[in-house]
Amino acid sequence: MKLLRVGAKGQEKVAALDKDSKIRDLSSVIKDLNPDTLNFKNLNNLQKIVLEKLPEIKSTRIGAPVNRPGDFLAIGLNYKAHAQGTGSEVKSEPIVFNKSTGCILGPNDAVKKPKSSNKLDHEIEVAIVIGKEGKYITKEKALDHIFGFSICNDYSERDWQKNRNGQWIKGKSIAGNLGPYLVTKDEISNLYDLKLQLSLNGKKRQEGNTNQLIFNFEYLVSYLSHFFKLFPGTIITTGTPSGTIMEDENPVFLKPGDELTLAITHLGEQKQVIMDE
Repeated sequence: MKLLRVGAKGQEKVAALDKDSKIRDLSSVIKDLNPDTLNFKNLNNLQKIVLEKLPEIKSTRIGAPVNRPGDFLAIGLNYKAHAQGTGSEVKSEPIVFNKSTGCILGPNDAVKKPKSSNKLDHEIEVAIVIGKEGKYITKEKALDHIFGFSICNDYSERDWQKNRNGQWIKGKSIAGNLGPYLVTKDEISNLYDLKLQLSLNGKKRQEGNTNQLIFNFEYLVSYLSHFFKLFPGTIITTGTPSGTIMEDENPVFLKPGDELTLAITHLGEQKQVIMDE
């Protein structure tokens, strides 16, 4: 299924995309997509519904596909070309950091550039959403814990990230646009042939494919679960390909008025504009 949350901020209702790409109202069946509802029992029930019999929702704002996640985790330098482009060493284990859950936005929500931000950058990524609690998960069982996937723009303030005495979370919590859909894994024939593409003001900036991941999805879920328990609703955004602004010889970072378009195979498209705080 392709699940989503639509409506004004704080008033979103659950919906699903039918086979004709019409948005169908699921709010009579499930009230939200959050840690209490993101589980495989509910998914099994939802998959039995004939979506075409449900009311259609016309064009409206799309919110983030997960509400109230307990954890918003992120992986750094997980595409070799990006690591090389930033002059960074490819590590033997994943770089792990947090994004504040308060920075989550809908896929097309505007991003407010803070007044003191001078090095705001973009990062298109595939995000994993956990659907089953687990600790010490094996790689072989990791997919059993993944509810689905979404697009994440892991916005990064490079000066705050690199030069403010460590703790990447400070530079990673301006914005994290998620969506438009939470796509269940049965919708994706090959997880390791998803094309990622980000354009800035109509010019292609980032392009990659999940076949270039250093640490794949199963490895990441297993790896993280050996340090702490993963809960339903947990978001894990899995790293970005090359083409970020910080990799440029003379970087021109994001400014108000800039427009970004992101797309990933099977996961849909995002469009954002940068504005002053």
